[in-house]
Amino acid sequence: MSRRPSKVAPQAEAGQEAPAEAGQELEAQERQEAPAEAGREAEAPARLEAPSEAGRGLEAKEAQGLEEAGRGLEAKEAQGLEEAGRGLEAKEAQGLEEAGRGLEAKEAQGLEEAGRGLEAKEAQGLEEARREAPAEAGRALEAKEAGRVVQAEAEAGLEAGLEAARRPSGRAERGAGAPRRCRTDCLEEPLSRAFHRLGWTAGAHPWAFLLVPVVLTAALGSGFVYLPRETHEDLEEQYTPIGSPAKAERRFVQQRFSSNDSHHFSVPRMSRETNFVSLLVVSRSSTVLEPDIFAEVSALDQTVQTLFVARDNGSAVIRYQEVCARYGGLCVPPNPLLHAWRQNRALNLSGVSFPIHTVAGLTLYLSGFFGGNTLGPAMGRGQLLLKTKAMRLVYYLKTEQEEESQKSKEWLVHFLDEFKNITRRLAFKKIEVVHFTSLSRQLEFEATSTTVIPLFHLAYLLIILFAVVSCFRFDCIRNKMFVAVFGVVSVILAVVSSFGLMLYIGVPFVIIVANSPFLILGVGVDDMFIIISAWQKTSLSDTIKQRMSEVYSKVAVSITITTLTNVLAFYTGIMSSFRSIRYFCIYTGTTLLFCYFYSLTCFGAFMALDGKREIICLRWLKKPRGDDSFFRRFCAPFCSVPDQYGTDIHPMNVFFRDYFGPFLTNTVSKVFVVVLYLLYIASSIYGCFQVQEGLDLRNLASDDSYITPYFNIEEDYFSDLGPRVMVIVTESINYWDEDVRQKLGKCIVNFEENDYVDRNLTEFWLQTYVQYMRSSGNDPNDKDTFLNGISDFLSAIPIFMYDVNISSSNEIISSRGFIQTMGVSSSNNKKSMLLQLRDIAKKCEIPLMVYNQAFIYFDQYTAIVENTVQNVMVASVAMFLVSLLLIPHPMCSLWVTFAIASVIVGVTGFMSLWNVNLDSISMMNLVICIGFSFDFSAHISYAFVCSSESSVNKKSIEALYLLGYPVLQSAFSTIIGVCVLSTAKAYIFRTFFKIMFLVMFFGAAHGLIFIPVFLTFF
Repeated sequence: MSRRPSKVAPQAEAGQEAPAEAGQELEAQERQEAPAEAGREAEAPARLEAPSEAGRGLEAKEAQGLEEAGRGLEAKEAQGLEEAGRGLEAKEAQGLEEAGRGLEAKEAQGLEEAGRGLEAKEAQGLEEARREAPAEAGRALEAKEAGRVVQAEAEAGLEAGLEAARRPSGRAERGAGAPRRCRTDCLEEPLSRAFHRLGWTAGAHPWAFLLVPVVLTAALGSGFVYLPRETHEDLEEQYTPIGSPAKAERRFVQQRFSSNDSHHFSVPRMSRETNFVSLLVVSRSSTVLEPDIFAEVSALDQTVQTLFVARDNGSAVIRYQEVCARYGGLCVPPNPLLHAWRQNRALNLSGVSFPIHTVAGLTLYLSGFFGGNTLGPAMGRGQLLLKTKAMRLVYYLKTEQEEESQKSKEWLVHFLDEFKNITRRLAFKKIEVVHFTSLSRQLEFEATSTTVIPLFHLAYLLIILFAVVSCFRFDCIRNKMFVAVFGVVSVILAVVSSFGLMLYIGVPFVIIVANSPFLILGVGVDDMFIIISAWQKTSLSDTIKQRMSEVYSKVAVSITITTLTNVLAFYTGIMSSFRSIRYFCIYTGTTLLFCYFYSLTCFGAFMALDGKREIICLRWLKKPRGDDSFFRRFCAPFCSVPDQYGTDIHPMNVFFRDYFGPFLTNTVSKVFVVVLYLLYIASSIYGCFQVQEGLDLRNLASDDSYITPYFNIEEDYFSDLGPRVMVIVTESINYWDEDVRQKLGKCIVNFEENDYVDRNLTEFWLQTYVQYMRSSGNDPNDKDTFLNGISDFLSAIPIFMYDVNISSSNEIISSRGFIQTMGVSSSNNKKSMLLQLRDIAKKCEIPLMVYNQAFIYFDQYTAIVENTVQNVMVASVAMFLVSLLLIPHPMCSLWVTFAIASVIVGVTGFMSLWNVNLDSISMMNLVICIGFSFDFSAHISYAFVCSSESSVNKKSIEALYLLGYPVLQSAFSTIIGVCVLSTAKAYIFRTFFKIMFLVMFFGAAHGLIFIPVFLTFF
């Protein structure tokens, strides 16, 4: 990601620009006094410390006077320097400061003429003269007087001198280290000094800095022994909100109501999902209500029920009849109409009423068992079922007892293994069959993690190639190919260390954490690019310790700020109510910290070692050799030895300064950018209103999973009916009081009048019991009669046996009824239905509660927006405070806030247009979006407001010159790191790629196009 503008920027060396004549004259004068050895020792300090104006030239007459300046300079140097060595008076010191900072206007004009290229030996002589001067004169001529010690009386002259020296040809190569109007020394300066010392130490002891992280990685990497070999991830625990209302409702149901899947099994009365097999049968003709089709379905049913699995080497066998859920001593039929047809093959399938059908005095509830229905006129308690495209067979298995549940799961696994053989053996001609089990979602989700393992290798290969290409140079000295490869290796070390540490301390490794290495790979190499860029701007003539300290003092603060903002953004995710997001953010945020630590230690050490290689290569190239030397041509293909005093300017920086910046800031381009932004923000806002909330459970599996066609068919044919919802009376009430019953009945009517409820399928024990009492001549308004008659009622109609909770004192503690929901196929409908039913229950005069096991997953629809807004707001405030603290300029903070909001709106809107839901996975990425938005915008706007250019267009061009290429590198490296996920077969990994692509694309667009243009308007 983009970094803060480094204060190391390309500068034209004074010794390279002075006219040859002035250089020869000074050279002759200085050779008499400066030994060659002292000149070589003074080369680097002269370049770094000599005032830029003095370094660019002194008039010939002034240069001759430098011989006497070694014995003492007087202030009025224009009249002669012979008297300078005898003492400095106050007036003399004032003249010396004028000479050291820029000289007077007339002197500055002469400097511009004489200062375009002192040769190396001129700088040697100048430094020798400075070193021999008295302490007062030495301090006056030091470089820091030119850049930092600015006296009030000489400020105007300094500005003119700087401007004349830095723009000899009208095109400035301006360093970020030049004096700025914005002062940020409160934290930046102490940090810079601390990192300066760290860089010096790393340059002095590179092997220690290299080996310690490697040993630490080896130690922490042993934590991978705790990585589970077989992941058994609880989807409900990881991908549903912590402390959701439905979980509290489930606990209440489990405490107040019991169930029995061995004798009185009833699906709506179960508080948890049971073990089951579900088969969807789709007719190849217009309807399944044909005897031939029922015959094929019957053969399928019989084959499934005869399946068995051998245990313990065949000593024990688990049969379906042993593990099936039972009602009245028999296995619960998989389809009531199919069961009736098998009992009586002469059953008239063209005279079936839906949703309730009566056969031989038995009432069959067909809701949920037939889909794609065409209904005719009213018939009995329903309507004539003219056609139905699909039918469902559900085989419920025992779940309540742990031992029986384990047997059921073994039978389910065997069924999954044998299903293809079953369909192949039966060779259906008139039907198509898809299957799903209670284990399928879990097993398929766990299988998706293995699909991305091959992508790791591809991602790292692409990043290495990108790093090598970015750092390649046409000479062996400046070339950083191997350094770039090691930069990727340091990111790998950070991932191993962080993940090992997290596994050591017991942080669960959930499947979405597998996304983290791809993101870290793209983000981690950004620090490498910044460090290499700063290194290329140092002088080859400096010592390794000097170069390392200079690099660290300039870029380590930038890396620190960027790491801090990203880590804060990730750790904000710990506040999420989704455990999977918490664990992902912990792993990723900690890994970023390790990347930061390893960048400043082992990677910096490797850079120092490579610096020694540069010195060796430079010395080798300077040796006299024949022009036809192969190795010389290979190391310097353009027949030139790199300037050991100069700095390296990347061609992309020149592109942003000379081409892209001027193009972007012309009037026509500005108008186009404004129109483009208006289209962008309008499309984004439109997309925000199209966002679908919640995680579609089919998306937890890979695209080629067998559960995908199952959910597709279920959505096509069975989406009209939703879950059957419990309506629970949570407290003890006087059921025998007619007024109480009327209030309760009114609440039931309110439920039935809701758009999401089918009024014809309500089931409540109280209504049936009152009719039962009246038909038997008993008074339902008498307390004792009411309570004493319940046991006989439940014996007569056992379906209600587990709907009434009666205490030992014969008091009804709680009871429940059921309503049937419908029209809840979309996530918005599920959310709306859930909120409306809970609102009706809350407003009822009787204490009520609604619950269904599916509400555990529906609660994510209500929590996802709240969590997203919470995390985004907290992370945004954190970024705002960081920007005020470390980049204390109000304009910067305002533009950072604007950019964060704009990018978030864009990502949210376009992700919906790209078929990405707002779920726990995408919410995690939106939090990441905040950190990247900060990186792309804060430093561009900061460079703009701190620019010393006179016009807003030039300020914008300078900001792009300093930061355009780092922003581009950041975006490309991160996109390359995650782009391989676009080929993944799993939704959760493709979603990660889509959102990260949008984040990087829009973030880079704001940093490189929108913000630079908008800043010119204010």
